[in-house]
Amino acid sequence: MATASHSPSSPQPFKVRPPSPIPIRQQSVPLPPLVLTAGGSAASQLILGSSSVARKHILEAMGLEFQVMTADIDEKSIRRENPDDLVMVLAEAKADAIISRLNIADYQKEGNQPTLLITSDIVVVHEGIIREKPTTKEEARQFLKGYSGGHVSTVGSVVVTNLTTGKRLGSLDKAEVYFHDIPDEVIENLIDEGVVFRVAGGLLLEHPLTLPFVEAVVGSSDSVMGLSKEIANKLFHDALSA
Repeated sequence: MATASHSPSSPQPFKVRPPSPIPIRQQSVPLPPLVLTAGGSAASQLILGSSSVARKHILEAMGLEFQVMTADIDEKSIRRENPDDLVMVLAEAKADAIISRLNIADYQKEGNQPTLLITSDIVVVHEGIIREKPTTKEEARQFLKGYSGGHVSTVGSVVVTNLTTGKRLGSLDKAEVYFHDIPDEVIENLIDEGVVFRVAGGLLLEHPLTLPFVEAVVGSSDSVMGLSKEIANKLFHDALSA
């Protein structure tokens, strides 16, 4: 995708390249790690557009330093029937909301090191129905009981915007999680703990209460947690390329 050209006086809107889904089980040659920082260095800088603890841990596990900004958008006001479309438009909306609060001209000054912004979204799909974060105990209970002895799919998006050049790239990622039967007691403990209300579909993969009942994951665990390391690394490289 061609690099967008911007002038400080009239910045052009960022546009995303049509997403290129990475299918389940795809194998690829790993790219070398990047040196990204939270700022104040000669290396390229990175902003994580999310308050997700899981996404923070994933980027930290990649050895990256970053700043955190939150989009604070009304996700419920953005609706799409297709989960692929929904997660992509939400990731773009988050990026646009953050960019609207920045002085883009500062990032586009000649000689500045590139600054990348990464945003993402994820939904759970169970029996053809999109599931986002549960809002009530009964809804969370319904979600978790439905997963017991069955399986769910996750559909995630990753969008990386080069704030210096205007280049924006996006990709989709999918995974499947298969569960053994989950005891009612475990479900109630998860609900009482409250963490299920902070994740898409109430789906907790690596929680100590949930993990013993995960039968198999088709795809990567970091994808289920909200951010594929493989996709993020590829988009970082591509966004920094000419």
